[in-house]
Amino acid sequence: MERFICVTCGTQYRDSDGPPERCPICLDPRQYVPPEGQRWTTLAELARDHANELRDEHGLVGIGTEPGFAIGQRALLVPYGDSNLMWDCISLLDDATAQAVERRGGLAGIAISHPHYYSCMIEWAHRFDCPIHLHAADAEWVMRPDRAIEHWDGETLALDHGLTLIRGGGHFPGGTMLHRANGAGTLLTGDIIQVIPDRSHVGFMWSYPNLVPLPEAAVQAIAAAVEPFEFDTIHGAWWGRTVTPDAKRVVRRSAERYGRALRGEL
Repeated sequence: MERFICVTCGTQYRDSDGPPERCPICLDPRQYVPPEGQRWTTLAELARDHANELRDEHGLVGIGTEPGFAIGQRALLVPYGDSNLMWDCISLLDDATAQAVERRGGLAGIAISHPHYYSCMIEWAHRFDCPIHLHAADAEWVMRPDRAIEHWDGETLALDHGLTLIRGGGHFPGGTMLHRANGAGTLLTGDIIQVIPDRSHVGFMWSYPNLVPLPEAAVQAIAAAVEPFEFDTIHGAWWGRTVTPDAKRVVRRSAERYGRALRGEL
């Protein structure tokens, strides 16, 4: 029995004798199946020619896989008392990475923005004996169910140590962001609010690879969801994707620009 991992999106599936017939996450129009078709790997195979790198990410510790794998996101370790909350997740977990995380206080929990980054979340949760916080609206996309998953509902979930999960929706119905009440405040957004090359704005999409936009109401709802929170910095999903300072103002004017664009007013 193996736990196969989709090479395109990085999602790990439950134990099986052979690879799944299809990856529902990649067949969904918010993702894609590449022209060469669906391919699968395992954690052991992935570790043979990939390794994780830990870097400073504007005051947080990032964990990313080199060479890049699947969608290529990196996870972030967010201080959580004497431990950490892992924000978003990556597929590769090996002994060297686990030991590096343990030296930094381990994990007290995992929270993930949306299904494209569920990856090997169960491997991480089992290794650190911690819960995974996922929004219930996206429960259908869990490909390896496990008791470590704690589905939450509603618009916000207050965690300890000044951390709050915020449902923004948009990219996925349960699309989640994490607010950290430190200093001027930090917002970790995954793909729900996308950090783009022009750091004076951010982006919003229903499907990023296939360039399908969101309706204006959904974008305004995302902006409204984060409005009650103070934040000067946004961390996106990939290395170096950071907006600072004035990040809250950037979200406001980006949502306004999005509406003008859909109305043909730019």
